[in-house]
Amino acid sequence: MKVKKPQILSHGLIIKEITENIRKSRYSASRFVNRELLLLYFNTGATLSRQIQAAQWGDGILEIISNGIQTAFPGIRGFSIRNLKNMRQFHSAYSSVEFVQSATAEFNKNTKSQLLTGQTANFPIGQSVTAQLSSPLFGQSTTAQINSTGQIRPDDVFFQIGFTHHILLLQKCPDLKERFFYMQQAVQNQWSVEVLRYHIVSKLYKKKGKIFNNFAESLPANLKKHALEAFKDEYLLNFINVNEYDGEETLENELIKNLRDFLMSLGREFAFLGNQYRLVVEDDEFFVDLLFFHRRLRSLIAVELKTVKFKPEYAGKMNFYLEALDQCVKLENENPSIGIILCKEKKNTVVEFAFKRINRPMGVATYVLDDKLPPEYQKYLPTSAQLKKAAQKGTRS
Repeated sequence: MKVKKPQILSHGLIIKEITENIRKSRYSASRFVNRELLLLYFNTGATLSRQIQAAQWGDGILEIISNGIQTAFPGIRGFSIRNLKNMRQFHSAYSSVEFVQSATAEFNKNTKSQLLTGQTANFPIGQSVTAQLSSPLFGQSTTAQINSTGQIRPDDVFFQIGFTHHILLLQKCPDLKERFFYMQQAVQNQWSVEVLRYHIVSKLYKKKGKIFNNFAESLPANLKKHALEAFKDEYLLNFINVNEYDGEETLENELIKNLRDFLMSLGREFAFLGNQYRLVVEDDEFFVDLLFFHRRLRSLIAVELKTVKFKPEYAGKMNFYLEALDQCVKLENENPSIGIILCKEKKNTVVEFAFKRINRPMGVATYVLDDKLPPEYQKYLPTSAQLKKAAQKGTRS
């Protein structure tokens, strides 16, 4: 049999292939380490809860245990008193869940058992281990898996976020579905703990896909769902220094000054193209407040800022901007431009009537400047804008 000679690659391609394999290996290793850490913390929480309950110890025992661990493993991190409490909380939250072994471990265990007992292996020859152990569960969302089976598998998003992410979710999200929504988003978008915290505070779970829009009538079928998922009906802008009396120019300048935070609030698929983006139609100039490009939608996104309540004429103006963008700026391989009117408040019936004769895709969202406190506390506490101004004043003095 003639052996096929390997393709001769250039030095550059060889280096590229090897470095890519190193990156993949590092990623796989880091995922494995994270999974083992989470299982260690879960089992530690189980041991602590079981023994503390049986012996009826108080929380003071955690200091003794933490010190004992530090003595056994000097310099070890992650086993402070606070973290031991977190581990108990972690175990308590998921004590009814079964953590399924990895496919490889399951394969090795069964094969060894069958060899020792002389039984024939049940795994079909020629299939990969993953295929052999596959079931209708694969392909479902993690939420569906845990709800229907009470199991969490090694490749689930549960094991792809860190312990600090998990504790934040347990503290902020009592609802299991909401927790797993944020897990999926954190993995998909590679969120840090602070970015995750922002999206929890801004209520992404409740706001995502809820923007008032006309996408069903104005976008191709293959874009409708993705467009809906790309926007929220309310954006938390607690990172800018404006108050309720500032105008649109101040709002725009603050957003540009804090562009990184604004992009985080929009989502990782948004790329900023410019502010006061100039459009020329028959020698007349027009300016779009903010212009973005959404990579997944492959659409230009025009954002108009309004520091007042939505008015019907805003829809007509946006319709004109979108027509001009499609005619003068959009490339051939791009999808129709989409407009978002970001205003202080809106009434849905007014928006609905304003959209009746609009043929360009657009939505209306609102913004808030502060995390909303219960009304009885609002009068006693300063807003974020007041705190920022006070801090700036202190710095100057």
